[in-house]
Amino acid sequence: MTPTQTANHTFPRMGWFARAEAWLDERGKGAWIAAMVFGFIFVWPVGLALLAYMIWSKRMFNSSCRSGALTGRRTHSFATSGNTAFDAYKADMLKRLEDEQHAFESFLERLREAKDKSEFDTFMDERAKAAKSDEDA
Repeated sequence: MTPTQTANHTFPRMGWFARAEAWLDERGKGAWIAAMVFGFIFVWPVGLALLAYMIWSKRMFNSSCRSGALTGRRTHSFATSGNTAFDAYKADMLKRLEDEQHAFESFLERLREAKDKSEFDTFMDERAKAAKSDEDA
């Protein structure tokens, strides 16, 4: 394994800082916080520098490092592979999957609405029966 590879990913030729940043980004915000804490414990200026960098680069306030906003629908911005046919296939597949997800979410919403209507109709029928039996008594 070369110095620019991890078990799962190969990083393009970059300096040690960029490799460390990419490695921490790959593992998420928890890795950044752990590195900052260890920095404070062992060499406090390193921890302070990491804290300042996390605040400056907005890593401290993102829900996860560089993975996009996770509220609502996730946006996919993948780098091109260099093969236009594969990139077109990938874009088409992602579009179909997003459409399928939207259709399924719509189905679930209609299902919830039908269940709510059924429960409400049952409640109203029971209420009408109770009112009628009170009138008869």
